[in-house]
Amino acid sequence: MTETTTTIYPNLLYRDPVAAMDWLERTLGFRRAEDVRDEEGNVIHAELGLGTATVMLGTAGAGREPFRDLPPGGSLVYCAIDDVDGLFERSKAAGADIPLEPLDTDYGSRDFAVRDPEGNVWAFGTYRPEAKRN
Repeated sequence: MTETTTTIYPNLLYRDPVAAMDWLERTLGFRRAEDVRDEEGNVIHAELGLGTATVMLGTAGAGREPFRDLPPGGSLVYCAIDDVDGLFERSKAAGADIPLEPLDTDYGSRDFAVRDPEGNVWAFGTYRPEAKRN
């Protein structure tokens, strides 16, 4: 079997994706890279970057099947970053809902988490998982 490069991009659905994009930019420092709308103004595909990572998002209930039937909120996205405490301070200053303040884990990561306005949890830590290869 030939080794291939695989990149995973989380894709979150929101009732109000414009507010979500604004929150991600203001609270966590994401940069908006793509924002595609349909004729009704629904966000069909958006991309935001944080460092070298990209997350995609859109309007819940819009677009094509089977994605149209997925509910908004209720997801967990883990982001490996270097400056956990700096991003925590930025998030706190922006008034974010912080269900987990910074802590050092028993597996060597420094972590914290914020909940976005629609209930998705964004966890940030220094742990960078690596897939084990056979």
